[in-house]
Amino acid sequence: MRKIILSVIGVLLIALSFFGAQKLIASKNKPKPVKEKIIKTVFTDTVKNTTVKIIIPATGSLVAKQRVELYAEVEGIFKPSRVLFKPGQTYKKGQTLISIDAQEHYASVQSAKSSLYSLVSSIMPDLRLDFPKVYQKWQNYLNGFDLNKTTPVLPEISSDTENYFITGRGIVTSYYNVKNLEQRLLKFKIPAPFTGILTEALVTEGSLVRNGQKLGAFIDPSVYEMEVALSENYASLLKVGEPVVLNSLDETETYKGFVSRVNGSIDATTQTITAYIDVADKTLKEGMYLEAQIDAKEEENAIEIDRNLLLENDEVFVVRDSILGTIPVKPVHFSETTVVLKNIPDGTVILQKNVPGAYAGMLVKPFKEVTSKKDAE
Repeated sequence: MRKIILSVIGVLLIALSFFGAQKLIASKNKPKPVKEKIIKTVFTDTVKNTTVKIIIPATGSLVAKQRVELYAEVEGIFKPSRVLFKPGQTYKKGQTLISIDAQEHYASVQSAKSSLYSLVSSIMPDLRLDFPKVYQKWQNYLNGFDLNKTTPVLPEISSDTENYFITGRGIVTSYYNVKNLEQRLLKFKIPAPFTGILTEALVTEGSLVRNGQKLGAFIDPSVYEMEVALSENYASLLKVGEPVVLNSLDETETYKGFVSRVNGSIDATTQTITAYIDVADKTLKEGMYLEAQIDAKEEENAIEIDRNLLLENDEVFVVRDSILGTIPVKPVHFSETTVVLKNIPDGTVILQKNVPGAYAGMLVKPFKEVTSKKDAE
């Protein structure tokens, strides 16, 4: 019985080995699947060279072109006036912005004037006797001397002898001392240098103003200036008088300006050049942040494409008979998102959008939009 069982098992093992060998042989003879060639559909564009405007973008904040920081050159009490010294207050040219109490200094001026008048009066008898030819002009000077008016200019000295006599009596020294005090008296009132608006007020009426203290800021709101820093590559493109379009950050407002000045030197640290743009509009305010589009130049026989389409070795992909190839190009200007190229013949088919993993020799299929049912069929 045992021999019979062992024989049956051996027959089964032989049968299983035979069928296993048959399956292995059949699997080796089975043909391998052929991979289908994947042809990517790409967006293309046909080149047509035109004149491309090179526009340089820049941003900056507005500053009044005429702006004055107000500082005190004398000390005293800020006198109140009918026009309050407050931010937003407008003043006409010549109108008093700040008036400081000058009574003490005014008394000093009058005292110095009186001393000068006395000195000139004291030499008149000597002039009548020793210098009769110049006596009359000094008498006329005294006759025109008014303590309540600005001190008149001393008569012209016509000879060395007269000069020695007048100078030796201290008249010239006294005269310039008076003129110095009169000039300082003028600093107790600060007039508006132009018609404008007060943007900053750091003192109030009745407060003590000290010498050198900042009082406020005064601007002309009719013309503003925007300072922009541009790459040194644009230095040769910037021209004074070039029109500029400025936009608000939310792109709801547009303003027209022009390049008024271009700095003659390049910042050694940042390698940028500074340009100044003038813009005038009643709605503008100092401190507003704007974006400028500067028309630098016009490049003829060129095209503008996405920067991602330009390869590292200054080449772009072209499509020839459904196969990708490359051609060399000449970049002439880069912006943040685009590049201006030259040396691409008209009619050349290039990629319109970047294709991941693209390479020269790759099979592609240009995308064609379905425009009718007939095309769809």
